[in-house]
This record gives sequence, C-alpha cells and structure tokens, in this order.
Amino acid sequence: MGERADARLAVRPQLRLPTRPAGVAAEGGGELPRYRLPAGPMDPETAYQLVRDELMLDGNARLNLATFVTTWMDPHADRLMAECAAKNMIDKDEYPQTAELEARCVNILADLWHAPDARDAVGCSTTGSSEACMLAGLAMTRRWRARRRAAGLPADRPNLVMGANVQVCWEKFARYWDVEARLVPLAPGRTHLTADEAVRHCDENTVGVVAILGSTFDGTYEPVAEIAAALDRLAAGGGPDVPVHVDAASGGFVAPFCDPDLVWDFRLDRVVSINASGHKYGLVYPGVGWVLWRDHDHLPEELVFHVDYLGGTIPTFALNFSRPGAQVIR
Repeated sequence: MGERADARLAVRPQLRLPTRPAGVAAEGGGELPRYRLPAGPMDPETAYQLVRDELMLDGNARLNLATFVTTWMDPHADRLMAECAAKNMIDKDEYPQTAELEARCVNILADLWHAPDARDAVGCSTTGSSEACMLAGLAMTRRWRARRRAAGLPADRPNLVMGANVQVCWEKFARYWDVEARLVPLAPGRTHLTADEAVRHCDENTVGVVAILGSTFDGTYEPVAEIAAALDRLAAGGGPDVPVHVDAASGGFVAPFCDPDLVWDFRLDRVVSINASGHKYGLVYPGVGWVLWRDHDHLPEELVFHVDYLGGTIPTFALNFSRPGAQVIR
C-alpha cells in the first residue's frame, strides 16, 4: 500500500492552467510557459492570482482530517507563524530565542513523558514524526552496533521488531539504513503488536522493538508496559537485552491528558526514546515533530554534528538542515 501511494506522487495531475486573467497583457505576448522560466517578468498581482486560481482545484484543508494534521489554528497563532516563517531554525546563534523556545518545548515534553531528568532533557524538534522515527532508529542501531563490536561479535545484520500496522516511515527507515524490518503479521482479533509476538521475533541482532501509541489502522494503543515487561523477562532469562522505542505520533499529546494513569512512557526503564507528531494532535500546522531520548547515554555522541559555519558552534542531529522555526515557535 505504501509503495503504491509513493508511486502516485510521481504522476503529475493533468490540469489546464489559464495563461492570463482576462484583460492582462502578457509580457511580449503569447502564453505563459508551464514547465520553464518565462522570457520576461510578470506583475506580482498577476502571478499571485494565477497561482491562487489554480489552487482552487485543491481540496478544502479545513475539511480534510484524513492526513492526520491540524487544519485550523487560532488567528493569533496564524499571525505568529507568519511572522516567524523567515527564521531559519538551524541558525541558533542568529535566532537564540527561537532556540530557547525549542529547548523549553523539549523540557516540557520530557516532563510530560516522565523523563528521569526533565531539566536536562535530551531531544529535538524535527520536520515531522517520520524524521523523528528515523533519528530514533539510527540511535538504537548505533548503540546496538557499538555493543556488538565491543563484545567482538558481528554487527552486520541488525533487525527491528514491529507490528505490520506501523506507519510507512519505519519501513522506509529499515530500507534506507539496511535494517531488517521484522513486521509481525496481524491476525483476526489482533490488530497490533502484542508482548508475546514481540518477544518471539527478537534475537541477538534485534536493535529494538517499536511500540505504537495510537495505530493509524484503528487508533488503538499497543500494550507498551506489557511489551517492556516481557522484554525484561527475556533479558533476565539470558536472552538479548532489547530496548523499546515508543512511536507516539498520534498518542503522545493525547494519552497524558485523557489517560494519565496509563504507563507507556519513560516511567518504564526499557523505553529509551519517544517520538510524537506536533502537527497531529499538538495543534500546529505541518510539519513539526519531536523526538526525545531517555538520557544522554541513549543518544550516541557520534550522531551529533557540531557545525561552525553559522557564526558559532551549533550541535545538530537531523536529516535535513535549514527549515523554518515557525512551527516550533507556535
């Protein structure tokens, strides 16, 4: 399903674009080209109107809840985002207060998800949960490789255990970074990963188990505490010591308020990282996500780059570089 959806992205909609509004003369005459730069300039109002008219063929975002994103915000939030769209999130020396707000958000989430030390939280904003999952997967894989090499064992066949109901970003992670995706099949009456199935699919090459807090299939929470307890028993019995990442893209901003007694987060010692999607239920337009680690030990230092060409030394752990700070500020 994911591959077919990706294939559709390459199909250009065959729509007829009006060349010019009535009564507006083209520079030099003739039609405006669609797939190359025009020979001359265009009046800004005309350009705006052309693009705006074409976008009328899109669906109404306010009516679209199928893509799991926020489609309405308070007008004051809209205004604040517009004022900050030009700020480059990566340039923390030039925009120190934007960086401070990002750090505060990480602290707030660390406290919300019961990190051992919320004041010394380890995490960052991302362009969405997909990037956040990639970063968490990379951290688990690097830690697994480091442990294997330290023990003199081969580290060339990592695998990641998860239910077949995971979002496509996890399959992308596995394919992009050559990690075997052990997708636990669904069955009648079982629409997500269970503790028994998670343990059954683990071995010495398992870098981690992904537990979903809010499946996109049916909205259910996977039993994170049961999965962690089963993995505890596996390790205590001489089996592999497998960490848990919680993909809380949908539930990370819901469960703490609607089900505060549910134990799924850093209260479980085996949970080493959590991601959430700010643009799903964090009340922010796309795209923004968050990923947090239990502590500094669970984010390998080798993954953090220290960039010095923006005016100072800036630590960064991300798949991209420049991006607007507007969503983080909101």
